[in-house]
Amino acid sequence: MTHAFDPTILREYDIRGIVDRTLSDQDAWALGRSFATLLAQRGGEAVAVGYDGRASSPRLEGALVAGLLESGIKVSRIGLSATPMLYYAATELGLDGGIQITGSHNPPDYNGFKMTMFGSPVYGDLIKKIGKVAEDGDWSVGQGSDQVVDILDSYVNRLLKGIKIPELTVAWDSGNGAAGPALEKLTAQLPGRHILLNENVDGSFPAHHPDPTIAENLQQLIACVKEEGCDLGIAFDGDGDRIGAVDSLGRIVWGDQLLMIYAQEVLTHIPGATVIADVKASQALFNRIAQLGGQPLMWKTGHSLIKAKMKETGCPLAGEMSGHIFIAHDYYGFDDALYAAVRLLHALNAIGKSLTEMKSAMPQLVNTPEIRIEVDELRKFAIVQEVLDRLHAQGADIDTTDGARVNCSDGWWLLRASNTQNVLVARAEANNEQSLRNLLDQIRDQLGQSGITFPADCMA
Repeated sequence: MTHAFDPTILREYDIRGIVDRTLSDQDAWALGRSFATLLAQRGGEAVAVGYDGRASSPRLEGALVAGLLESGIKVSRIGLSATPMLYYAATELGLDGGIQITGSHNPPDYNGFKMTMFGSPVYGDLIKKIGKVAEDGDWSVGQGSDQVVDILDSYVNRLLKGIKIPELTVAWDSGNGAAGPALEKLTAQLPGRHILLNENVDGSFPAHHPDPTIAENLQQLIACVKEEGCDLGIAFDGDGDRIGAVDSLGRIVWGDQLLMIYAQEVLTHIPGATVIADVKASQALFNRIAQLGGQPLMWKTGHSLIKAKMKETGCPLAGEMSGHIFIAHDYYGFDDALYAAVRLLHALNAIGKSLTEMKSAMPQLVNTPEIRIEVDELRKFAIVQEVLDRLHAQGADIDTTDGARVNCSDGWWLLRASNTQNVLVARAEANNEQSLRNLLDQIRDQLGQSGITFPADCMA
């Protein structure tokens, strides 16, 4: 027996598709067989499996576990959980891998799988290998076993280990995502006043889309912070591995700005340490890390790529504009938004300033959000290369870590190809709005030379 996955679901960092269109129960079963086979070939025999709050997640979990069992794997089933709980379970239970069924922040009709093997993320070539094993039907055969494991209390207790937090008023929005149950238990143990929004798990996401990097999705949280006089507000994405935050004035504190705060606290414990951020991050962050005595390292976008680079460098802290925060100092190094939340409160306490004070002290630069330009999937990398070739010929100052990040006298701009979608991603940052428009004109000109139309106004 063999199985062919729809090629669109085998992504760079995970497996993800539209339920009953590009992703089926049979896919989940075949993934279990293939993952188990690759794990067994590497000497592994036990995994954790969890799932998010989407309507399709329980049945996909059942099919996945069936596939794992048929290939002889021992499965610890942790049930409804945030993705970092899956990572925690795999680590603390001493297992060889883990699979979380989650559509992350995608629409309700999506679902997918995030995977780890021997403490490292499964991505890139290994995901392609899963597809090839299924296509060949070259599966190991065995009789596995499964058990239900409740790790929620243990996980919440670990989140609080070593954390010192003053009495604050905090609004929390889990967006009806899988972080809700852990958030309820966590906030019950924190000092101060805590207001929970959308804590009930509902895979249809009735309040708003669970993506805290989009300003529209933070409006309910911002309104609550202002109305209740909160010190700050914290939001999570659908599976609890990305964080968003707003200060007491309702201003959004973006992922790279949060990383400045974490860096200030972590570097007091590990002077001179490397801190990693992705290519979309503000230059102000890299400057701040250096100012604090750390070693800034710009790296490729993608949570799996960042985690791999952290392991390679022994880095204690990393983050992305998307809200993935990775803290290895006193924690595990995986992206856990619940831990990032309590660690933020801990850092503010250690620094002795409010989030509002920290935000106000940051450089007042102007920048665009992430600008996504739909292009032909087969052309996206070629377009970036065409832009790079022209820029090199002009003698431009370019960082090619991930696409083209072009340094100019009045700021910088970025153009990269998404690894997961048929889009180009652009971003720009400058000292003032006129300089920002000049940078956007440069992007517009480069894309125009490659036959791509750039949106007319990308300032908001």
